[in-house]
Amino acid sequence: MRSWLYIPDIRNVGNIGASEADALVVDLHGAAAPGAVGVWIVEAARAAVWVRLDATEEGRQAVRPVVSPALTGVCVAAESANEIAALGAVIAEAEEAARLPVGRIAVIPRLATAAAVLQAAEIARAPRVARLQLAEGPLARQLLVEPGEDERELLWARSMVVMASAAAGLAPPIAAACPPGTECEPSGVVLRRLGFRGRTCLDEEQVRVANKVFANA
Repeated sequence: MRSWLYIPDIRNVGNIGASEADALVVDLHGAAAPGAVGVWIVEAARAAVWVRLDATEEGRQAVRPVVSPALTGVCVAAESANEIAALGAVIAEAEEAARLPVGRIAVIPRLATAAAVLQAAEIARAPRVARLQLAEGPLARQLLVEPGEDERELLWARSMVVMASAAAGLAPPIAAACPPGTECEPSGVVLRRLGFRGRTCLDEEQVRVANKVFANA
């Protein structure tokens, strides 16, 4: 999966069938109700559709209406393996209600804090986890880091996530979206060299660049 197109609100999406993204990631905390998101996912008829949520009780319960054969998995902001386990228990109940095999819905933890990055190895080994994702924007704000043009300030966190993924036998991690106003292709090349194999995208132009940078990865 080279490109992961983030959709903050399904009500503002155009012809999603024309998107070249390898995967869609729909925000469950957008304006649309979870039930409406579930219907949209089914109607989108895409091979890889994920939902994004927070590891709160509200977020865990919001996943119930969207679990169906059309859903690939859940991207969740998490700081510990226990949070992944709690989410997994709710997903298992929803899978049984939808008559899906328990374990069918995968999980991608979003590491958005210092605590999450430091627990990356443990989180990577949690049940259902398919790969990791580094959320660099929130992490940089917490650390008061101001990434320069070469983004070397993020090197340690990026390498930690790559190492944790490899040690747990996961697929390589997903990189954060290209910040607005920056050149996406050069930073994408750096991320690929570091061991990332895919990137969150905010629009179709970023999808095009990610598909190019991570082609044959």
